Amino acid sequence: MERVERVERTELRALVEGGVLLTSRALGAGWSRVPLFRRLDSEGWTRVRSGAWAEPGRRIDLAVRLKAAQLLRPRLVVSHRSAAWLLQIETLDVRREDRKPPALEFTDPGLRIRQSLTDVRVHRMPLAEVDIVQCEGLRVTDVPRTVADLLRAGPREGALVAVESALGYRTVAGVRRPPLTTPAALAIALKPPFHGAARARDWLSLADRRSGSPAETVARLRMLDAGLRPESQVELRVPGGGRRFLDFLFRREGVAVEIEGYAYHGTREAHRRDVSRFNQVLRCPEVRTLLRYTAEVVFHHPAQMIQEIRSALSAAATGEALGRSVEGVGHPGVFK
Repeated sequence: MERVERVERTELRALVEGGVLLTSRALGAGWSRVPLFRRLDSEGWTRVRSGAWAEPGRRIDLAVRLKAAQLLRPRLVVSHRSAAWLLQIETLDVRREDRKPPALEFTDPGLRIRQSLTDVRVHRMPLAEVDIVQCEGLRVTDVPRTVADLLRAGPREGALVAVESALGYRTVAGVRRPPLTTPAALAIALKPPFHGAARARDWLSLADRRSGSPAETVARLRMLDAGLRPESQVELRVPGGGRRFLDFLFRREGVAVEIEGYAYHGTREAHRRDVSRFNQVLRCPEVRTLLRYTAEVVFHHPAQMIQEIRSALSAAATGEALGRSVEGVGHPGVFK
């Protein structure tokens, strides 16, 4: 009996792909249901979804959930926000550190598969093999096609966050990476006849590859919508030498706007660096007023941010804003 158990265990492990075992594969390899489920339970396998199990010790992250769904429906190609997550493209609603599992997104290039898996969204549209790459053992739309799909699908803010992330240097999941694509490649991917291509090209014209974070992207769009046109990523020479870059600068009024991201500045040293940096910025002759906003403010209180920027611009125009550093809604320096 012990010899039979060892053989069965070896055969079961051999059926695993990408950390996932399909019930159908085990049954097809000669297992019967009752012994199979007893073995899965005794060894600590985790049910990912109906018909799919993660091997013992495997964390059920988005990649494992995508693998299980793709094994059950091999024709599906990971796309849209799910592809962006795998390709290290930032989006507004899917970040690698998020605890809440996002819905899975796939494209059916055969235009035949209908919605049949829970928490899965299937986009039915043509997809050429040249637009598909292998990533973490999955068939995934490549970067230009992924970003083009997000632009066509919208909404505008989320799409442009992905565009600017793909076009620029970013730190994603703690790793610094280079740009993933070019504006020319995105323009090619947005050619007709896809639905929404014309609107997507209009949105692409708003992209600024110098943007440093999703919060900066959204802040710039909020300002554009309000009729405000600051310079982006402005290089300044600080007194005594050295350079500093401002997220936004209204040069005529001398009003600078800095957007903080998500990482907590909780150490004494981080606080010291922030204070030193902002003091140096205020010593630059181009800057008379400095406004700082957290990502939370940008996303959840944009109207108040715009009101404060307008007030600062108005005050600067009347000469009331010399040398001021103004903290916006929330607590500047808390997020980066």
